[in-house]
Amino acid sequence: MDRNLDIIPVSKWGFFDESIPPLVIAGPCSAESELQVMMTAKGLHEFGIHVYRAGIWKPRTHPGSFEGVGTQGLKWLRKVKEEFGMKVCTEVASEKHVFECIKYGIDMVWIGARTTANPFLVQEIADALQDTDIPVLVKNPVNPDIDLWIGALERLNRAGVKKLGVIHRGFSTSEKIPYRNNPLWQFAVELRTRYPELPVFADPSHMGGARKYVQPLSQRAMDLGFDGLMVESHCDPSCALSDASQQLVPEDLRKMLESLTVRRKSTDDKEYNDSIGQLRTQIDVIDENLLELLKSRMDISKKIGGFKKAHNIAIVQASRWDSILSSMIGKGREYGLSEEFVTAVFTAIHEASVDAQNKILEG
Repeated sequence: MDRNLDIIPVSKWGFFDESIPPLVIAGPCSAESELQVMMTAKGLHEFGIHVYRAGIWKPRTHPGSFEGVGTQGLKWLRKVKEEFGMKVCTEVASEKHVFECIKYGIDMVWIGARTTANPFLVQEIADALQDTDIPVLVKNPVNPDIDLWIGALERLNRAGVKKLGVIHRGFSTSEKIPYRNNPLWQFAVELRTRYPELPVFADPSHMGGARKYVQPLSQRAMDLGFDGLMVESHCDPSCALSDASQQLVPEDLRKMLESLTVRRKSTDDKEYNDSIGQLRTQIDVIDENLLELLKSRMDISKKIGGFKKAHNIAIVQASRWDSILSSMIGKGREYGLSEEFVTAVFTAIHEASVDAQNKILEG
């Protein structure tokens, strides 16, 4: 299957002032009234925000919650375009939403986490966007499934959408963590590694769920080399109808953005490039040695699989695996490696070994 994406660089969208990184999309969680939409837009426009966001249709868990003002809110966004010259965007979850956005001249749309998880809806949206030039940002699915995320991008790209980007808003979790959603940054980093041309935005508002986390999560995104941020901003968060605790007033958003240290993606500094080149060469050698060691380990695992088959022994020996993992976690601590990292690495190795032995048993 062809996994390539045909993408138009974000620099050619005509949406952002790239001379002042990061790329920023800001606005209220929900469009609540014309006054609220316009006041927030005015505050953001005054310090140079070019792309304005507002939820028009809000997917809520329980009926009876505020589910957005609907189509009338698109008229308010159109007014933002006319008065402030800002680009405007909103979330879509059906072909009807797409057609309404086209009708009212919405410049860009995004697909929410719940919709990304539903290939039927993504395909419906992709079909509705065919033959348009509207950029589309895709939020990560609710659960950590990178293939589902990529699949949504592929559906849109096959429908002719070439102005594509992603929004990393973290993943739902039942664990007790400080944030509303678990960042699991590695998924966005992996996506960026596979598709270097894909613009990646972080959504620190939904990731953190509280104003106090917006700055540190935004800085983390900058440290990882993300292209931009989608941040929720409201002229008066105290009376917001949705997600009041995570929205910043425009002035606080300005201060937050000014506090960020934006990392460069490259430099012409010879000393840096020479040093980083030498270190990367060392990593390349170590990686080759790791692959050789992993092959040797897998060869032994296959031999073990042969012995188990000859003696009618079950492949998985739970007690031994528990003992190995516990031992490796302990040794990992001695080397300054986290339990999470060691567990992930050895679980992957164990699963590959089990799979190899299964094939021998079935052969």
